[in-house]
Formats: sequence, structure tokens, C-alpha cells
Amino acid sequence: MNIISPVNMEIKPNELWIGEYLARVYGVIQYPPHRDYGWLGRLSNIPGTVFSIEFDKIDNADFINDLNRSVNQHREKAYAAKNKDTLAELNATKREEDSIKMLKQIEFDQEVVGNVGISVMPMANDREVFTKMCHKVQSTFLMEKTKIRSFPYLQKEGFRNLFPACTQEKDVRQIIKTVMPLSSVLGGFPFASCGYNDQEGFLYGRDSTGGRVILNLWKRGKDRTNSSVVVLGDVGSGKSTVIKNMALMEYAMGTRIIFIDPEREYQDLCRNLGGDWINAGGDGKHLINPLQILPLEEDMYQEKDNEKERDLEMVNDAPKDKRKFGAMALHLKTLDVFFNLYFKDITDIQKALLKDAVITLYNRFNIFWDTDVTTLKNTAFPTFKELYELLMEKEASEYEKGASEKAYMDYRDLAIIFKDLAIGGDSFLWSGYTSLRSDARCVCLDTFDLNNSSDTIKSTQYFNLLSWAWQEMSRDRHERILLVCDESYLMIDERVPQSLVFLRNAMKRCRKYEAGIMIISHAVEDFLNPSIKMYGQALLDQPCYKIMLGTTGQNLHDLKKLYNLTEAEQEVLTAKLRGKGLFIIGRDRISMSFDVADYKFKYFGDRGGR
Repeated sequence: MNIISPVNMEIKPNELWIGEYLARVYGVIQYPPHRDYGWLGRLSNIPGTVFSIEFDKIDNADFINDLNRSVNQHREKAYAAKNKDTLAELNATKREEDSIKMLKQIEFDQEVVGNVGISVMPMANDREVFTKMCHKVQSTFLMEKTKIRSFPYLQKEGFRNLFPACTQEKDVRQIIKTVMPLSSVLGGFPFASCGYNDQEGFLYGRDSTGGRVILNLWKRGKDRTNSSVVVLGDVGSGKSTVIKNMALMEYAMGTRIIFIDPEREYQDLCRNLGGDWINAGGDGKHLINPLQILPLEEDMYQEKDNEKERDLEMVNDAPKDKRKFGAMALHLKTLDVFFNLYFKDITDIQKALLKDAVITLYNRFNIFWDTDVTTLKNTAFPTFKELYELLMEKEASEYEKGASEKAYMDYRDLAIIFKDLAIGGDSFLWSGYTSLRSDARCVCLDTFDLNNSSDTIKSTQYFNLLSWAWQEMSRDRHERILLVCDESYLMIDERVPQSLVFLRNAMKRCRKYEAGIMIISHAVEDFLNPSIKMYGQALLDQPCYKIMLGTTGQNLHDLKKLYNLTEAEQEVLTAKLRGKGLFIIGRDRISMSFDVADYKFKYFGDRGGR
């Protein structure tokens, strides 16, 4: 008692000083008519307040007799008000129904009932802050359809009633006591049943009450419609440890893991799992030929207009498969994005000439609009070197024909800017037959060697790797694959939003292929730039699983707006405790600590996640 008692107190009619803190005790005098699960959650977690709830069991037999009398009284009032006072009749009928419902709970469900008393005390060491706190408490309770009042000239008694010593003050209890079933009280707290348990999956950590969070990323139902994840947090907040732990455990459960790794953080983990570590940053040994046609869907490249599509289907009598694009036509859309990322300044005329040259080159290799590309080997497709030679050939042909200077100059300019891509410094990335191949259950596409390259080369290669990864993810609808995109902001090019559209559409469609995408980044603002927000925000909104670790400043402000964080949730993030944060699972929000067993760290390596 000596330890928890305040050093000094000053009692005033409608407030009190507790040491240096100004406080006021409120009591709940009216409760919501319908109390859903978790109804007390927001009320009991208002920052800067002390919340007290007490429950005293009462004798069921006596209460049943009182309820019987109450039912009869309300029934008589409803009958008396019939056809005279509609409002009075409705009120009496509603009270009768509530009394009958409680009577059934007690008699048939053996429900325990008792007197409930709830009081709350806001505290602050500044008068202005205290006034705001009182307004916030009143408005929060009002939003939950719960009415409170202060205790004029009973602040001392209100404090004694709320004090941990549990002194029962008769005058205060007469004001706040309400009969309520025990289930309504216990179910009022969202963490009354601590933890989160899918009965399958693996242990992620423990929530704020110490309950275990056991989750299966691939479980579907209710608001869990996909297996994608977004992980956000400042440097040093523990992101790498959380991600590696998830990847390790998913691998153990049979999931195939594909990393896109800009910082060479996952090399050791990949090799320790017996996977394939692939240098995708330009060693010349692991190429993805952009001219090799991949059989991808049409809607991976564009924003769908469902209304227009429905109208088209209604008026078009042609068979549905006749309206679909062939693999070559669809791949030209991929090349459009690729060339837009790599060539920032070519004109529309040059783009058209380049596209025409690509089609001519495919035809020379006996690849046409209706060719089944799935039967072709890697060496059956042309490379950028051959496309460069074709552009040189077309320049010479236009010159020999005596065409206008502009006609062959366009081809000459194209050949000049294409040279680096075909036979120059960038040819190690893209000029050659596709040699990147892996059937391993853990694949790490390492792009560390691109870090000194220009943003143009980075965004172009990331798009190329993403196209390959999507082909792997969509190949087998029954194989679980998790694509881990670290430093995802590197895949964003504000000038070419089509690459972001592709990533957004891949995330929308991956759930149909038993696949998931993990988006990892430090800053939310990278995705919320006005020029790309309609696509970037979708990458943060669509995943059913959202992990937020320690952060402050503008990033916290963006997260607050994006996910509608409460003050209590913001406090968890601003504490910036390593490995502690928020975990959103569908609509559920958990404040938790992500725990990693010591034996797992030997798999992680010494780059990040230590």
C-alpha cells in the first residue's frame, strides 16, 4: 500500500490532484443495448487513463424473480401505450424483449450474472492537456454508445473505488452498478482470449498478454483471402530477423521460397537450406532473355475495366478464346514496359520502329502470332544482339532505298542507343539466351552487384526478374510459393508506372496460384507518391498480413493514415523496441513480440537479422 499510494493528494469538487497529476474520475451510467465481442477494447485502452471494472456475482434465483416481474411490468406498459403512444410502446416492448433474452440466458444457458461497475480516470500534468484528455474520454465512450458522468463532490470516493485496494464505496456503486451477464464482461475485451491460434502453422511470437501467436499463412476464411505479406519498419527494427524466420519456417512446411535480394542478406540462409544462390546482378552466367516469350495473362499488363469487358462480351458473338491475345502479342506488352524502363528518351516514332523490328525478328525465327511458344527451347528465341544487327540492317536498307534522311536517321539513332544493350556494357545482363533456371525449393536472386548501377538499369532488371518469378509462381497452381521482395521500392519507377501495375496485378492474382508476395520496405512514402499512389497503395492494402515494426516521424504519420492506427498502436511503434510491433491479420490487430528460437540464427548468416 505504501508503494502504490500517492505521495500527496488535493481533493476538489470535480477533480483531484494526485502528486503532480491532475485527474478526474468518471463512471459509466448507461451501456450499449447490443454488446459485441471486444466492445470494451477501445474504452479500456485510452492512453493516459486508468480503467477499472468490477463484477459482483448475484444470486440467480432472486434475480430471476425480479426479471419475471420486470417482464410483466414492461408487457403491461406496452399494452397500455398501444395505439396511444408509439414511442412508449416501442420502448416498453424493447425492454420486455431484453428481459426475456436475459431470462433465457440464465435459465437455459446457466449464465452467471452480477453487478458491473466501470470507472475511468484521465490524468495529465498540464491543464490544457488534461482538458483535451477529458474531451477525448467522453467522445470515445460516446462513440461506443456508452454514457459516462463525473462524480461532483464524490471525487474522493470515486478514486477510492477505483484504487487497486478495491475499496467499495456505496455512494459511487449506487450510481454505476448495472446488472450484466458475465459473458458480456469477459467478451468485452479483445484480448480476453489471449494469443492467436490457427491450430496449424508455426509460432510467430507472443502478444502483449503473453499469449502465443500461431499462424498458418495459407489458411483461408472470412477476411483472410490471400497469403501476401507487407513488412514495414525503420532500419534496425528487426525486419530481417522476422523475415528470415518466416522464410525458414515456411520452407520447413514445404513452401518454395524465392528471394529478390538487393543487399546480399539471404545468401547464407539460401545456401544453408541447400538452395540455389544466383547472381542476377550481371555476372553474364545467369541471364533472362527479355526476347524469350513467356506465356503470361493479358491482365498482368493493364488496368482492367470490368464494365467495358462485360459490355464487350455481351455484344461480341465471337468465341471467347478468339478474342484472347496470343503469347507473342502479350509478350510485346512486356517488351513495351522493358524498353520504357531502359530507354527514357526515345520518341514515339522510334518506339513504333523498334516494335516493328521486334515483330520482323520474331518472324525470321519462325515465331508468329499463333505460335505455341511452350514447345520452343531457349535457343529458339532471338537475342538483343540479333535485334541490334537487324536495326543496323534496316538503317542500311533505308539509306540504299534513298529514303528521307529522317527515315534512316531514326534507325541509326535506335542502333546507337541499342548498342550498349546488345553488345556493350549492359549486354552481360540481357543479351544472350536465358540461362537462369532453378528447380530448388529455395532460390535467391541476388542483385547486390546492381547497387552501383543507374536507377534505370536497376528498375529494368527488377522488372525482368519479377517477370521470371511470376512465371515460376503461376506454373503450378498446387505448389505453394512465397516471393520475398526486399527493398521493394527499387522496383518502382515513377516515370513508368506499368512496372508497378504488373507487380500490383501479380499480387492480386497470386492467390489463385497458391502463391504469396512479401513486400518489404523502410518508408511508406515510396509507395504513396501522387503519380503512382493508385498502384503503390494497393501493394500495402491488398496483403491480408501486415507487420509494422518500430518507426517514427513521417513514416509513422503515413502508417497512421494508411492503417487508421490508434494512439495505443502508435505508441507501440514509437517505442522502437527491436522485434516488437503490430501484426495485422485480416481485421485483427495484435501488439506482439516476434520471437525467434536461438537455434534458428545459425541458418540466418551474418548479414542483417543478427
